[in-house]
Order: sequence, then C-alpha cells, then structure tokens
Amino acid sequence: MTKKPETHKELGMLEVEKPPRVSAWAWLRNRFFAGMVVAAPIVVTFSILQFFISYIDARVVPILPEILRPQTYLNYAVPGFGLIVLVLFLTVLGAITTNLIGRSVVGLTDRVLSRIPIVRSVYSAFKQLVDVFANNPTEQFKECVLIEFPKQGTWALGFVSAPARGEVKTVLGEEFIGVFVPTTPNPTSGFIMFIRSEEVIRLHMSVEEGARMILSAGLVVPEHPEVKAAIEEANAKKAS
Repeated sequence: MTKKPETHKELGMLEVEKPPRVSAWAWLRNRFFAGMVVAAPIVVTFSILQFFISYIDARVVPILPEILRPQTYLNYAVPGFGLIVLVLFLTVLGAITTNLIGRSVVGLTDRVLSRIPIVRSVYSAFKQLVDVFANNPTEQFKECVLIEFPKQGTWALGFVSAPARGEVKTVLGEEFIGVFVPTTPNPTSGFIMFIRSEEVIRLHMSVEEGARMILSAGLVVPEHPEVKAAIEEANAKKAS
C-alpha cells in the first residue's frame, strides 16, 4: 500500500497563496504609466524652459545689429543667446544705475513716466510691486495659515503678507494682519484679507510647500512634521 504524501498543513507549514498572474497587457500598461510618472515632470520642466528661452531669443536677438548675431557667422541661431545678452544687459544697467549719474537718469525717467496719462497708472503699480520685493525682502510671504473663508466652517490656505498698516491699521487696529489667499491652480491671482492674528491657524508647512499644494489643487500634500520626524527616526535606527 502506497504511503500518502504529507500535506503542508499536516507538517505544520502555512500555505502561501500564489500571487495572481498578470496578463501581458496589464504588465505593459503598468510599466507605461510608471514611465509616464517619471518622464512627465522632466518633460514639462524642459518644455517650460524651452518656451522661456525661445520667447526671449525671439525678442532680443532681432534688435541686435547684424554684427552681433551668431547666425551672421554660423548660419544658424544659437539657442539661449538672447537670454545671455539680456542677463549681461541687466547687469550692466544695474552697475550704471548705482552711481550718481545713473540715479539721476533713473529719477528723471521716473518723473517723466509718472506724468504721462494712462502710462503712469501702469508704471506706478508695477514700480510699487517691484519696490516691495526688492527693498523689503524680510516682509515677503514667510508663513502659511488657514483662515475661515469664504464662509464659516470652510477654510482656505493663505500666506501672511504683513501686519496691517496705514489707514487700514488705524481703522481696524494693530491686531489685524494681511493674508493673501491665492486661487487654484493659478496662484498669481487671489484675495488680500485682513484678519485678527488670533483667528488664523498657523501651519508648519513652508511657503513653497503651500504653493505646491495650491498648484496641485490639494493633491500634493506635505508630510506633517511629527510624521516626518518619526520616519527619520526609524530610518536612523535602521542605519545604526
């Protein structure tokens, strides 16, 4: 009489379920989407850079004299040459305007443009915006907060700009701060709101992380500091 072979259960061994077989089409599809996830950010980044460089080249190179254009000697355009010329021009312009004569010319230009109808409105607005970021780097967005907007029980992500000043400070009080609430997915537009400092919820995430969250419509969420610290501690223990 033949002996019956012992099964895994009789030997006290657990049976391991075999993973389901994946079809060739499913394998190819998964690998394709994995490649898309890796390639998409790289392609988009280089596409934006290419558009930016081509845009500047198309506007800077044509205003140069023939003797300074690379295609005069090479019979083809050099990508990025206009960007290099623009950087050099702005550097030289900055060097010139920092001396006494340069500041006098800039002041004269400022007075002329500020007196031209229509032009002065656009010029003054952009000049004030540039002055804020150029002369007050310590007052740029530094903190992410949540404010109750647009209604009670609904919270929006915003960036603290600066404490209330001038007439706003006189009317509202010193406890109010300015919060810029950008729109999604275009953060260049939004709302400036003045709210009491104690009514905002301050977040640990940086301004860059908050901007990524707004650009992705909430799909890219930074890790909470406590979770991040726990992961780093666990990795350190494994390494040791």
